[in-house]
Amino acid sequence: MTDTAPERRALADRLEKAGVLTTPAWRAAVEAVPRELFLHPGVFLPEEGGRWRPVTALGSDPAEWVEIAYSDRSLTTQLDGHLTADQAGDLVTGSPTSSSTTPVTVLDMIERLEVEDGHRVLEIGTGTGYSSALMCHRLGEDNVTTVEVDPAVSARADAALGTAGFETWTVTGDGLLGHPRRAPYDRVIATCAVRRIPYTWLRQTEPGGIVLATVGGSWGYGTGLARVVVGADGTAEGRITGPSSFMQARSQAAPPVTGDLSARTAYADSERRTEFPPTLLEDWMPAFLAQLVAPGAQFVRAATREGAPLRYVFDPARESFAEFTAAGDAWTVRQGGPVALWDDTERALAAWQDAGSPDISAVRLHITDRAHTYWVEDHPLLIWQQPLV
Repeated sequence: MTDTAPERRALADRLEKAGVLTTPAWRAAVEAVPRELFLHPGVFLPEEGGRWRPVTALGSDPAEWVEIAYSDRSLTTQLDGHLTADQAGDLVTGSPTSSSTTPVTVLDMIERLEVEDGHRVLEIGTGTGYSSALMCHRLGEDNVTTVEVDPAVSARADAALGTAGFETWTVTGDGLLGHPRRAPYDRVIATCAVRRIPYTWLRQTEPGGIVLATVGGSWGYGTGLARVVVGADGTAEGRITGPSSFMQARSQAAPPVTGDLSARTAYADSERRTEFPPTLLEDWMPAFLAQLVAPGAQFVRAATREGAPLRYVFDPARESFAEFTAAGDAWTVRQGGPVALWDDTERALAAWQDAGSPDISAVRLHITDRAHTYWVEDHPLLIWQQPLV
């Protein structure tokens, strides 16, 4: 087996230089835990045309494998909920459903947990098990509980943790339920995105404990990393610390809008010029706001047969849509269904612009057993409440 100690030290140096690795105990964990152990049986590397090239640990040159393992990028380890690199002989297509997150993101999140010796941590989304191993090294394996919904992914992670010398609590199940048998926890960290932080996580967290999770909607972007502190009354309050993007929790993943889009938009109730271009939703903070306004909505990019751009916002659960067509620099919106999606979104965008277009780190968050409330301080029009039912 190749000795990767130099690569681990180099990785720790890069993470320190990036400003995400600041604690000596976490540096010791990075230097001790071999990332390559958690990538078996292999990874998928992106190629042109939306295809993936499988690279296996046993079938590749050792130097290439080490270079891949210690690269500063996320590495896809599963496609379409089942396919692993050892099962694919050539270029394949598919959607990533499990990955090893880039070390910069992993250590940035772990540092934000502010753990102390003796803390008990619940991790939602075991994935490859690499972040679990780092926490086991820092806190001791009996203080880490990790939950993974996919049995095959969980089994591979558990095997990798064992190979690395950690016999931790690896649980297969729905992470949105937490793991009450091992509660209470001092810290909860989610390595998947959730539409909102489940109240069950708060109930399983000690007063004063921290919950860290990517929230905001089901889009692949326009979501934020929420850090909240649980109070003695069972509520939690905190803020969005910055942009964050993770795969959606599987039970919350929205199926993509497909089929005949013209049929979905056949019956419009109104048509007008837009005050804001829909392309604004391709930026992070406007996308975050749009998902607060319409939590179940999806943003779709398309084009006419002639190549003219089309944009859509669909809310399938509320049977509502907004269809956008471009004419030069102007856009027209047709809206249909019980909810005028773009009217609501434009009001939020106007209030955001009037407030000076603050970035996502200005957003505060309060959680109770009844609702999530998001707001930007000192701006009464920038407040959104999402009931839990």
